[in-house]
Amino acid sequence: MQSTSVRIDAATHQELKKLAASLGTTVGDTVALAVRRLRQDEMGAQLRGDLTDEEVSWLDADLG
Repeated sequence: MQSTSVRIDAATHQELKKLAASLGTTVGDTVALAVRRLRQDEMGAQLRGDLTDEEVSWLDADLG
C-alpha cells in the first residue's frame, strides 16, 4: 500500500493513538474510519435536506 504523511498537532496524534488502541486498530486505519464516517455524515445531511423542485416532480411522476 502506498502511503503519505499528514501533519497534525501532537495532541491530535495522541488522541488518535488512544482511539486506535481502544478500537484495536492502527492509527492509519482509525483515520480511514474517521474519513468514512465523515463522508457518511455528509451524505446523511444531504439526504435530510429539502428536495429540489425537480426531485419532487420526479417522485410525483405518473408511472403508468
